[in-house]
Amino acid sequence: MNADKMMAYEDGGMTTDELVEFFSELIKSGLAWKLQGRYGRTAETLIVSGFIDRHGNVLERQVTDDE
Repeated sequence: MNADKMMAYEDGGMTTDELVEFFSELIKSGLAWKLQGRYGRTAETLIVSGFIDRHGNVLERQVTDDE
């Protein structure tokens, strides 16, 4: 786990791409579900939103007309 990445996330200093990559790593390692609740909630949001699958693989997000 990279403390600099955690600090950037906590401070809101990540781009969307950096956030997705960071949470991909956290999900793959299982840490997304072991750290404080904010991490698990963000991971779940990224999964439901189609950025990452439940295994931590980064997905191509499909944009629909109603977004």
